Amino acid sequence: MTFSDIINVSKGGIGSRGSRVTWRIKNMAFDGMMLHHVVNELKVGALNSRVSQIYQPNRDEIIINLRSMSGNKKLLLSARANSPRVHFTAYNVENPSSPPMLCMLMRKRLGGGKLVDIRQHGLDRIVSFDFECTNELGDKVMITVVVEIMGKYSNVIIVDGGGVIIDALKRVDMTMSSKRLVLPNIKYEYPDSQDKANILLAPVDEVVEKIINTPGEKPLNKAVLGAVEGISPIICRELEYRTSGGSLSNKTLGEADKLSLKSELEALSDTVLTCSGEAYMLYHKGDNKPFDISFTEINQYGSLGESKKCDSFCELLDSFYYERDSIDRMRVKSADLAKIINNLIHRTANKINNQRQELENCADREELRMKGDLLQANLFRIERGSESITVENFYDENRPVEIRLNPAISPAQNAQKYYKDYNKAKTAEQVLTVQIKKGEEELLYLETLKDELARASSEKELSQIRLECAEQGYLKRSKSGGKKPAPLPVLEYITSDGFKVLVGRNNKQNDTLTLKTAHKRDYWFHTKDIPGSHTVVITEGREITETAIIEAARIAAYHSKAKESSNVPVDYTLIKNVSKPNGAKPGMVIFVNNRTVYVDPALPDNG
Repeated sequence: MTFSDIINVSKGGIGSRGSRVTWRIKNMAFDGMMLHHVVNELKVGALNSRVSQIYQPNRDEIIINLRSMSGNKKLLLSARANSPRVHFTAYNVENPSSPPMLCMLMRKRLGGGKLVDIRQHGLDRIVSFDFECTNELGDKVMITVVVEIMGKYSNVIIVDGGGVIIDALKRVDMTMSSKRLVLPNIKYEYPDSQDKANILLAPVDEVVEKIINTPGEKPLNKAVLGAVEGISPIICRELEYRTSGGSLSNKTLGEADKLSLKSELEALSDTVLTCSGEAYMLYHKGDNKPFDISFTEINQYGSLGESKKCDSFCELLDSFYYERDSIDRMRVKSADLAKIINNLIHRTANKINNQRQELENCADREELRMKGDLLQANLFRIERGSESITVENFYDENRPVEIRLNPAISPAQNAQKYYKDYNKAKTAEQVLTVQIKKGEEELLYLETLKDELARASSEKELSQIRLECAEQGYLKRSKSGGKKPAPLPVLEYITSDGFKVLVGRNNKQNDTLTLKTAHKRDYWFHTKDIPGSHTVVITEGREITETAIIEAARIAAYHSKAKESSNVPVDYTLIKNVSKPNGAKPGMVIFVNNRTVYVDPALPDNG
């Protein structure tokens, strides 16, 4: 299951009534109630800390390094459309070589500032960080960083002590919105509030009545979502499950159901008010990939789901979003290179198809030679100016055959023209066969570049791929004259029975690993007819085990285009059976005496 999937389970999901369960990936449970818990955690860990550094790793994220007596923390402010949030992060993110303008502005205004308060706007997903800073004149001023977590409208806005916007991560002008502008030197205003009940302020009886009186008849979870502020769909469905098992609407609640709903809302209110919830990561049963998060235990999925506790909400959010955001970051950074490679693949594939069509047209060249022979043998019968002639085909038991002629030229010239067309077709076949083979090799190489790019996880790896593309003539070489990026080390793993496994990160590294680093008695692995990395098991003179073969094959499959597949074929053989043809592209090798195993992609537990 990937983060973009939406898996519908039709039975056995919500209690004994077997109601429909929807595993939601796009609407995560980072709602106002979850944010309430996060803000409480941030207050404990960050208040009275000082700003030591500010980074903007990409256009949608800001990281503020905070220094205090208890240690340093990194505060992540994210306005990414699919994962907006705020929390401490433990991960290191690559930063651009030169900071963006907003980053420089924040360093100037917030540098050395003291975080004195963190405020949530009701139960909305809006949180303000108040920093006590010093301006150029040495005066104390208040600067507020407002993080609005609103899906694709998420933003980070810097506001001065008078409530005037200094700047924003995403400026909003009249062409983008006529209702609410976000521009420097105008007053900051909160987004329009929805007519929903805040369970921390409103009496629970009023909240229940508001749910019941929601216009129209709706499933109870939909009515709760439309009536209660700061609540996510998963919590609404959990309330519905705990109240009625998932079968009632807001108009069909009995007295017992109303009392049950009131009790659940009171418990939810107490949990949020006291920030006594716990950080839960939710998984599909038997799947190691999380699909949702929560601040309370979720029971609606029955035996189909399981949950694990995290030590803190910041750790929960950090773990949940990091892998997906890393992929998104690399996708943005590599978009230009991906476009070039995809265009090259498309162009090369079209060229090969056209050449194959031309090759098919050369298939009748023997007929051209035959007609030339027949005309040559029957020149005396051909009248000048004739458009065709029927002669006996001595190649086919003298069956009559009609041959078209060019009336503007002589009979002998017509015969020579057929010979000329025959020779032309014969030469074209030879040339096209070579060109098609070269094109297929280039297409395979481009597919390996595409696979490398899809698996690149750092700016350094991207730089290596760009350098390789430049060396192969697909990109213009940089005119800056800077140093080439330092080569990265190969990836290294250890099998459960102690064999070292090395994996190349790119084509040039594949060549070095296979042809120079590995010993002839080591073993080489590669996915069968699928782009992927060279994988080598270092035997150090030992006999390779069946366990090492299977685990190395799984590693090779993991570092390939078939990473998300199952039952992937992987070829393996001794290094001495692998060689590189003269003039072959980087990473391209041939091998013999190989065997094939079928495995599911996976890394060893110690990897």
